[in-house]
Amino acid sequence: MNPDRIVLPEITRTDVGTILVSPWLVGTPERQRAAVDATIEEWKAAPWPEAFLSLNCFVSLDGEAVLNYAQWTDDEAHREFVRTYRPTLVRGIDEAVPGIERPGLVRYRLRGSIVADGPGGEVVAAFVSEADGPEHAERLVAEAQARLGTPPDLPLGLRAAHFHISTDGSRVLVYEEWADERSAATSPNHGQPAAARNLYRLRRSLTRHHL
Repeated sequence: MNPDRIVLPEITRTDVGTILVSPWLVGTPERQRAAVDATIEEWKAAPWPEAFLSLNCFVSLDGEAVLNYAQWTDDEAHREFVRTYRPTLVRGIDEAVPGIERPGLVRYRLRGSIVADGPGGEVVAAFVSEADGPEHAERLVAEAQARLGTPPDLPLGLRAAHFHISTDGSRVLVYEEWADERSAATSPNHGQPAAARNLYRLRRSLTRHHL
């Protein structure tokens, strides 16, 4: 285990069976920092299930939101954790930072990735598209991949793009890694509404090493 690694998560690690994405609305940069710090401290005190692989807490550059991106080996182990320990964990976070708005957790599977050669990214751009079932979601992923292209002909500054589909087929999450904030902010939205795309930096994370 390696707490507090300030590096972007390894999205393509092969032991990941399920990806859990949970946006929180907190309102200010101060509450962003407090919410992330409280989350990490509660997780450090929690019993880590063997199925838990990583928790990555991103803060949006507009100062309003936290994006939690977690990797587990399987859904059932996570559901058992939710039943047994999550209420204690959430209570501790809410005591430290009252009033967090949680629109809801979404379960995703990784459906494909584009990775450039060279150094990794510093800023993450994430946006979600609604899909009318698994087949439509697959088409959205294929279209997004086609718009971005392949190395070495990727948009300037794009270091990686990872395409996720929710387990119910209702959403597609595109998670892009950019070299820096300028590259991410000036890039085209690849056909996505500007309001659906937000920029994030990783603030803190917890990661279990590969076995």
